Amino acid sequence: MVPFAVAGIVIWAVVGLVLLVFFREWLADTGREHWLWTCLAGSLVGFPGLAVMLRHDANRRRRRAAR
Repeated sequence: MVPFAVAGIVIWAVVGLVLLVFFREWLADTGREHWLWTCLAGSLVGFPGLAVMLRHDANRRRRRAAR
């Protein structure tokens, strides 16, 4: 699951950067600037999820090694 979390973080960040660089005026004109905040939130929320997945994988490896 870790690669999916990393991919999700990267996708949110890339989409946010694309919106920021190429579509900022359009977002401002149409009142959709909150899309940038959504991308930021998606990226930031991904990090605690990634940490949980990494810890879960480490615990699973430890349990399997103990058997």
